[in-house]
Amino acid sequence: MAFGYWGKVLEIDLGSQTTKEVPIKDEVYKKFLGGSGVAAYLLYKNYDYTKPALSEENPLIFMTGLLNGTLAPSSARSSVVGKSPLTEIWGESNVGGHWGAEVKKTGYDGFILKGVSDKPVAIYINDDKVQFIDARDLWGKDVFEASDLIRSKTDEKARVACIGIAGENQVKIASIMMDAPVTRAAGRCGFGALMGYKRVKAIAVKGTKKVELHDKAKLQEFTKEFTQVLKTNAAILHDFGTLGTIQGVESEGDLPIKNWTLGSWEEGAYKISGQMLAETVQTGHHACHACTIRCGKEAQVTVGPYKGAIGHAPEYETGAAFGSLILNDDLEIIVACNDLCNRYGMDTIEAGSTIAMAIEAYEKGLLTDRDTEGIELKWGMKEDLLVVLEKMANNKVGLGRLLAQGVKRAADEIGGIAPEFAIHTKGQALAMHDPRAYTTMVADYATCNRGGCHLECLGYFSEGGAYPAKCVGFTKPYDPHGYENKAEYAVRLMNFMTVFNALGLCKFIMLGHITPEMASQWINAATGWDLTGKDVELAGDRLFNIKRMYNNRLGISRKDDVLPQRLLLHDRQTGAAAGSLPYYSRIMKDLYDYRKWTPEGLPSQEKLKELGLDTL
Repeated sequence: MAFGYWGKVLEIDLGSQTTKEVPIKDEVYKKFLGGSGVAAYLLYKNYDYTKPALSEENPLIFMTGLLNGTLAPSSARSSVVGKSPLTEIWGESNVGGHWGAEVKKTGYDGFILKGVSDKPVAIYINDDKVQFIDARDLWGKDVFEASDLIRSKTDEKARVACIGIAGENQVKIASIMMDAPVTRAAGRCGFGALMGYKRVKAIAVKGTKKVELHDKAKLQEFTKEFTQVLKTNAAILHDFGTLGTIQGVESEGDLPIKNWTLGSWEEGAYKISGQMLAETVQTGHHACHACTIRCGKEAQVTVGPYKGAIGHAPEYETGAAFGSLILNDDLEIIVACNDLCNRYGMDTIEAGSTIAMAIEAYEKGLLTDRDTEGIELKWGMKEDLLVVLEKMANNKVGLGRLLAQGVKRAADEIGGIAPEFAIHTKGQALAMHDPRAYTTMVADYATCNRGGCHLECLGYFSEGGAYPAKCVGFTKPYDPHGYENKAEYAVRLMNFMTVFNALGLCKFIMLGHITPEMASQWINAATGWDLTGKDVELAGDRLFNIKRMYNNRLGISRKDDVLPQRLLLHDRQTGAAAGSLPYYSRIMKDLYDYRKWTPEGLPSQEKLKELGLDTL
């Protein structure tokens, strides 16, 4: 008998509306843990990588973390995995809330959507019972309306994953939204488009089963003291949410401003901060499953078509994307933009980044008033942001269709010098942290498997002092703006963060100073295994590299491990990181050596044998 996991996933064939249980061997869990780790194994081994993302052959995998549904602190994160419609490479989106824990309660570790439905459909999974529901009456409705309707058809307490009109219209930056109206987003990689392509409007889950733990008392013992440390260190997130960090991020030179060209924006950061939110439109708090931090905030929308509505307040990334990145210091507009993206189902990072690029293109004469349909794209734009987002979600013609492609594709279509200020890696917009402030992020952004990801490393979190480097076994000296030892530092962080996604743990538990050894204790208490901290580190290395191997199959190599030239050459001249430019070439050389990758960017045979990946 397995402890901590069920050892099976449910495969759902949308074309025939049939299902089957797919067993997964224990040794797969021991090597890949769960979450995006097991999903990576399944995707690499079982599916045709040569097909386009939006094709019948591309699966959409919903996978719970190994510790989802247990007593582990902040064990709410689950993964959505497949070939990304945005980038056409490895795609992975991680989401919190209560979805993952509820999926685990159905008796499955995850679901795999295969094929395409011939009409809009919703799926209700109640333990081992699966119901296909005609969703033509839900098609065209926003996430909030559709989620309420599917719950009324199934169970009012069901947890729902849903797409909005952006997903229906196969917008490349469409997200899958969970738990609306207290919305959490599987935001990145465009999986809302894949769900829309498959004509699945929503998936509702309700479970009654409890996964057995090997030693529940031991898990409680291990996590009790940790939870107290976590609560103390995460006070700012509890009080003000992630947006409460934006002033600190700005003071460190880490905040992207005016499409990554400026280094300081002190007054603006204050105006859009979580502290300002708490004084104005914030209406409440909420928490994800098994979380004591309660960083989620609720806010009232005061402008736009949904004025008066209450929904999830903007996170830090959203505040920066619709705020500092475009010089908009109007918090209420940002709240409204966030609400629209939640309703339409769109990635706020990619949306804000694409709009910032378009503003610069308009300023430089690459877009005309005819191209923008009379909308003046300008720094500091406010109400017109809502108009642009609606056009993007509808993905019809003109400006909306152009920007709905995401920052890279839109810049390529605009042409001229526009690609020079499209800030992305591997086709996905960079998240809102600047590698000129913390150079571990050079390694992260350049080699992250899904492109543009801050969560594969969180170097800014560690270098900024929130997570001691010694927690991942790194004790060498370093300079936040330098290059010495940065590759090793970044790789250690990336490997451990990859484990978080496999376990279903929120990255904010770094504030409790979790180590690989502590993680191994939690895993062992849940499963009965006998992993060590070194085993956990090795697992992280294995997980990162199997995703790299998937990308290698698709042609990703050293040529793709690059950063935008603006971040390498442009000195912002003001702010805490003024004068800092990343030592890209040196860091990348050291990283390839430390990872044991070939000069072409492939894991070496030595590395594959070390990780047990040579026989896949």
